[in-house]
Amino acid sequence: MGDALHSAGVGSCAVGNSHASVRHETRSLDRTGGFFSRNAGGHTVYVACSTLSFSKLSLEDALRTIREMRFAKADLAIHSVGPHLTPAEVTADPGRAAQVLKAANLPLAAIQLDTGDAAPQEARLQLRAVSRLARVSATPVLSVPAATAGTDFDAEVERLREWLKVAASEGVILTVETHSATITADPQGAAELCRRVPGLFLTLDPSHYQVGPHGAVNHDALFPLVRHIRLRDTGATPDQFQVRIGQGLIEYGRVITQLEKCRYDRALSVDIRDVADSPFPIEPEVRKLKYLLESLV
Repeated sequence: MGDALHSAGVGSCAVGNSHASVRHETRSLDRTGGFFSRNAGGHTVYVACSTLSFSKLSLEDALRTIREMRFAKADLAIHSVGPHLTPAEVTADPGRAAQVLKAANLPLAAIQLDTGDAAPQEARLQLRAVSRLARVSATPVLSVPAATAGTDFDAEVERLREWLKVAASEGVILTVETHSATITADPQGAAELCRRVPGLFLTLDPSHYQVGPHGAVNHDALFPLVRHIRLRDTGATPDQFQVRIGQGLIEYGRVITQLEKCRYDRALSVDIRDVADSPFPIEPEVRKLKYLLESLV
């Protein structure tokens, strides 16, 4: 993958990974409709669901639906232009946000924060408020977008160093998302960010390496840096970014194998988004991917 990947120390996965857990557990349905756990391997993996899969519902209804579908955890989106909680709302009334999450009775695998076009000082205040919400809700991972492609790399490194300090002060793992419109569109750029910001990790979205600006690119060397992952099915062209499960090219088994090599012990998040122009119903595809992932781990 080039010098940047090797210098980031991500060419392979060490068995002595400090993030490794002690057992492997999944939650899925038994014949009575309850959960059962399966132990294997030596680390814990859950299947979670993004609240953006139910963006036409209120946050309370989205979380209830995710719980009723028997996902182990939710992946909460807090976006400046999102359908549910916004960063400004969390900053203005963090107690209310925490109460909504507590009432949902569903643990969170991660929070996806996007402060949009907020000024730097305001964005940092929002980051602190959301990091505290993550701590209060026992959410281990916070993901944020990297700067848009073409941004000065050194400036982005400095920004993420400051953001890492904020998240770390609340005991939260900060990750940047791999995305085709940002400087992580190139796997080497993603690895270089993590190298230059020690303690920063990745939220992997394989779809963006399937139909990004560089075409389908191999990103295997990034797996040691992954602390969260979001999945859907994706075809061969940008207009096929989100397709029905089984009609795309994402190799879920291969992804999970790569994660297992790195003793990944976190969530596999179903991130099929309920966009306005979707050519197919979203909920059946969410269920399909849930069952598929549970069958693979």
